[in-house]
Amino acid sequence: MHQTYRIALLEDNTKRLDKLESYLSKIPNVEIVLKSKTSDYFLDEVGSAHPDILIADLNLGNDSMTGIEVAQEIKIPVFFTSNNPEKYVRQIEQLKRDADICVDHLTKPFKEEEFSKSFKRFLQEVSFFNSLQYVYLDFNKTKRNAIAIHEIVYLCADKMAGSESNNKQIHFINRAAENLIDFSFSKMEHKGFLKTQFVTIHKSFRVNKKYIKCYHRKDEEVEITIYDEIGKTKSHRLPVSENYHIVIKKEFG
Repeated sequence: MHQTYRIALLEDNTKRLDKLESYLSKIPNVEIVLKSKTSDYFLDEVGSAHPDILIADLNLGNDSMTGIEVAQEIKIPVFFTSNNPEKYVRQIEQLKRDADICVDHLTKPFKEEEFSKSFKRFLQEVSFFNSLQYVYLDFNKTKRNAIAIHEIVYLCADKMAGSESNNKQIHFINRAAENLIDFSFSKMEHKGFLKTQFVTIHKSFRVNKKYIKCYHRKDEEVEITIYDEIGKTKSHRLPVSENYHIVIKKEFG
């Protein structure tokens, strides 16, 4: 079964936005879940849209942000379009390196055939990258469960939050939490959890950066998106301990 990729579009020109939508409608296994002409609207809506891929103009006109700045904030695979890519080469390279995501670019103006070929090739890259993004975990009742990294919101060793004994609890974006068996935070990387993807905010919490919406300095908490007990996503907060204030402020504050 082929995965259907959820696409978010960020383009300040209405005609170009409509063209992108038309081009994408002819490409299999994609679904547009968000269209926006401004960064403000986009960032307000992206948390509930949960896109897998961003297609963004690098230059958003008079907007307060550029496409690259939006991409740096949400950290999902991004396909850029622009009239002047040379201006952003260093930033694109830095994003690809530091966020550890798939990044590509197509120079405007382009025809539908050029976009279709380039974007289909990009989807192949994303698909290959995603195929490597699985971890195998033991739960209470089942062993070696293949879990996609992008489905994991955070891991918890806090007994007050449900963790038992030396085991951990794992929380998802699309299913109920599970108890992990014989899982050590010190060996996360050996399991496939990369430091570029998960951040320590407290001795008891390891959080997927993808789902951190913001850092609340006054309360010293991060706000995340999580799956709740009635099968919907909601906002939730986790405490940031003093040892990690500086790191979290720098990245999310």
